[in-house]
Amino acid sequence: MITVWRLAIAAALLAFWQIGSVTGLLSPLFFGHPVKILETVIAWFVTGEIWPHLAITIAETLLAFASGTITGVAAGLWLGLSPRTRAVLDPFIKAANAMPRVILAPIFAMWFGLGVASKVALGFTLVFFIVFFNVLQGVREVPAPVLNGARMLGATKGQLLRHVYLPAALSWVFSSLHVSVGMAFVGAVVAEYLGSYAGVGYLILQAEGMFDVDTVFAGIVVLTACALVLDGLVSFAETRVLVWQPRAETPRST
Repeated sequence: MITVWRLAIAAALLAFWQIGSVTGLLSPLFFGHPVKILETVIAWFVTGEIWPHLAITIAETLLAFASGTITGVAAGLWLGLSPRTRAVLDPFIKAANAMPRVILAPIFAMWFGLGVASKVALGFTLVFFIVFFNVLQGVREVPAPVLNGARMLGATKGQLLRHVYLPAALSWVFSSLHVSVGMAFVGAVVAEYLGSYAGVGYLILQAEGMFDVDTVFAGIVVLTACALVLDGLVSFAETRVLVWQPRAETPRST
């Protein structure tokens, strides 16, 4: 029943959008036509025009997502287990996190060129801090009785890390990954938008220059679909890794 309601809401929104565009209630110049957007998406995949650009954007996103996640987990564990080091680095970390990192895109383009590296660098900065702060918080919130009990049983530092700190941080990690997927795409597309020669962001930029709003929305639709697929993969991995956590039951209609 929930799926039916979701589909009904989506259909109603699309119908309003299409009718508004046809009748002039919504300006086609700014809002486009849903039917034409769908036709553009289908034509991209049928002709194969989108594949090279999509492959580049997905590669940039996955590299940024993986590197930001691995580094964020490692840094979060390190500083979470090193209070003195965390106290020393705290103002620098806060300053780096407070920086609007999207403005680094032109700098990365100058440093690394217009290829994949500059896009991965921007996506990395967006993903890293999300994962880092979640892991840090997860480590810091390990209950003291659990730690004391493990130490009384003779657990070494390595065993504490493996059997106490990592499991405690995993739920925080997966919570951050759902946000990080979108941020990795944002980093890749924004960097492509500001300077590139390929990628979905590049297609969107070219369409915007020609005032082709239907193609702009088509690019957004493709990127959103890819982000949802990656988020679904994260959810799948979460259910396989966090097997000990209770799951909320899906609401049923009465």
